[in-house]
Amino acid sequence: MADTQASFLTYKGKPLVRKGNTIYYGNMSDPFVIMLSVASTHEVHGVKIADKVIVQLLNTDPNINPLEAIVKRTEKNGMYAAIDIASIWLQRALKAE
Repeated sequence: MADTQASFLTYKGKPLVRKGNTIYYGNMSDPFVIMLSVASTHEVHGVKIADKVIVQLLNTDPNINPLEAIVKRTEKNGMYAAIDIASIWLQRALKAE
């Protein structure tokens, strides 16, 4: 299992997994994870940069209705602001458990 986790990109010790315009931050085995969805982008010197990012704190309990699994939600300008609030929310949610 340690080899699997070592292959993921991490931020502050938690894995980041990307699928298209969606990034999951945290361990799926934990009670909460963060979902970052890039809503819009702009281009700078040929590179796409995230403009608007939707941040959602999700409860990973499989018995919960997916709409009720969203604990917190916000929209941020830029990936830095989004990942910053995501790490704070995830840390607080996991500490409260």
